[in-house]
Amino acid sequence: MDYRCTSSFDFTLPTKIIYGCGVLKRLPEEIREAGGSRILIITDRGIVQAGIAKKVTDLLEEAGLPYAVYDGVEANPKDVNAEAAAKAAREAEADCLLAVGGGSPIDCAKAVGVLLAHNAEKIKPYEGKTAATLQGPPLITVPTTSGTGSEITFSSVITDTDNQYKMTIKSPFTAATTAVCDPELTLSVPPMVTATTGVDALTHAIEGFTAVNSEPIGDAAALYSIELIAGNLVRAVEDGSDLEARSNMLMASMLGGISFSHSDVASVHCIAEALGSMYDLPHGTCNAIFLPYVMEYNMDYCADRYARAATAMGLSWESQEEGARAAVAFVKQLTRDVHLPAFASLNPDPADFPRLAEMACRNGSNEDNPRPMTARDYEILLDIVYRDGQ
Repeated sequence: MDYRCTSSFDFTLPTKIIYGCGVLKRLPEEIREAGGSRILIITDRGIVQAGIAKKVTDLLEEAGLPYAVYDGVEANPKDVNAEAAAKAAREAEADCLLAVGGGSPIDCAKAVGVLLAHNAEKIKPYEGKTAATLQGPPLITVPTTSGTGSEITFSSVITDTDNQYKMTIKSPFTAATTAVCDPELTLSVPPMVTATTGVDALTHAIEGFTAVNSEPIGDAAALYSIELIAGNLVRAVEDGSDLEARSNMLMASMLGGISFSHSDVASVHCIAEALGSMYDLPHGTCNAIFLPYVMEYNMDYCADRYARAATAMGLSWESQEEGARAAVAFVKQLTRDVHLPAFASLNPDPADFPRLAEMACRNGSNEDNPRPMTARDYEILLDIVYRDGQ
């Protein structure tokens, strides 16, 4: 197989990673090491209600670190959330941001850092890969789900509420200073969230590995992520107290994040972001539902890569085509084993499919899908997945 080692590439991972059971207790020292003394915690109400935010604030109080809390982050974080959190940071005179939660609070916190760095009120002007040019305050991320990998990526996906679409701010300046990754914080995640975020992480690894612009270091991270998810996701869904499975899934999520942030995502995300923009559906759920269908659609264009992924899943094959088919079949069965919802159960309107297809086609990641995709291709996929779930 071609590992593309002859191509030139850049690899930047500015985030310090602290991983392991119980490492949350190191949070105050990591904040101080990063230069923080007044903290704004950015989270959501679910994290507060689950008692996780209190674990964090108790540590800060014991360490004598003053803090304020912004807990207004919504699923599919909005531009208005980031702008309100930036206002809260200024009012608190915060010199450090602390994101606690899944991808939504973490992506929101990255956008807040951009607003603070540029002394800006609105996040819209910083869309894209070149607009954010200044380093914000230290950002510490504490992931509580095993899905997005956002704790170590340098992109932030924010919903533009005026134009009803998801925009991406991608720059090394958005990256966390330190990611404190404690698997014990994921033990309370409900089974369905464990399932959807877990297949979301698998989507990141598979799309990162098969994206047109993938590179060898990210490939290695992707393959290990796939291996860990294949061996641990069902266990984590069936027994949320299985700390070994939870630990392996958190590691897999981080590795998937390393992979796609150094290559790109592809058509699964193009569809998921369109659905999130129009219907405000959970991003991880949309990724998880569409992954096996997009893989099947792509199969003839990246059989070698899917076959290598099949090996990481623990499968044997004699030809690349056989391996590719085995990988697709494995992912399809995995989605059944973790009881993902059908697309139709999310109540999309088929009349919206042409518009959704156009949005997916315009997504910046469309060009990195291994199969060239037109709006008509996306419309066909939406129809296939919808009909399959009826």
